[in-house]
Amino acid sequence: METSIAKIIRERGALVVPGVYDALSAKIAARCGFAATFITGYGASASHLGLPDMGFFNQSDLCDVARRVCAAVEIPVIADADTGYGNALNVRQTVRRLIAAGARGCFLEDQQWPKRCGHMRGKQVISRDEYAGKIRAAVEERGAADFFIVARTDAIATDGIDEALARMQAAHSAGADGYFVEAPEEREQMRRVCAEAPRPLVANMIEGGKTPLLSRAELQALGYGLVLYPLTATYTAARAMTDSFAALARREIGDADGLMAFSEFNELIEVEKFMRLAGQTAAE
Repeated sequence: METSIAKIIRERGALVVPGVYDALSAKIAARCGFAATFITGYGASASHLGLPDMGFFNQSDLCDVARRVCAAVEIPVIADADTGYGNALNVRQTVRRLIAAGARGCFLEDQQWPKRCGHMRGKQVISRDEYAGKIRAAVEERGAADFFIVARTDAIATDGIDEALARMQAAHSAGADGYFVEAPEEREQMRRVCAEAPRPLVANMIEGGKTPLLSRAELQALGYGLVLYPLTATYTAARAMTDSFAALARREIGDADGLMAFSEFNELIEVEKFMRLAGQTAAE
């Protein structure tokens, strides 16, 4: 069965997907013309909890955000489901709840819980067999649903690239749809992943992270099919708010320079559409 995400990747060659952390950032991604988006666990944990990506953001948190994001946009949404929040039984529940929320896919990783961002130190992974079992459980649970399951391994940091590639093969045998070797630190590692791992492959482009930042053309030439920018929006928003609030604290009155206009923001959140639905006009 070909999922909608798999179809987009096949048609585009390399699908660029920005990370979002709430309904507003998802609407902006859709407005800018992206064919799909994904909920970043790092960004969502920071945005909704003010905490790092170290296992604080749980299954219920993710599913609540996914429900709001999926309701806000028509483009497919992939959810960063971390480890599935437990064993294979928890993975089944996570997949079931994400499908009910409207998500079209998820990432499932092999870290031990509590996990941490793939570009942080101190990660640990579960056994290869246990991880393959979790992927198999996810595939069985999704059944015929349009739901793209990406197997992610963090084993490069703990066991080396040979083990990471072996885990991708095990995930392939278990029925995964996409493959994500997290945090390669050199181009040569990226080349080897693309030469030996199943496809389609995920590249994770984190500004300031461990993996070299390559252009879309370079990534596509290597063989990546899904290119993630998980934290671009989170870091941009954090910088803009920091600068704006710092300036506001120095002044008695606000300054509209650098801000989205009132009218443009109202257009983004579709004020006129809902005014019409309420039987009103802007003039009224």
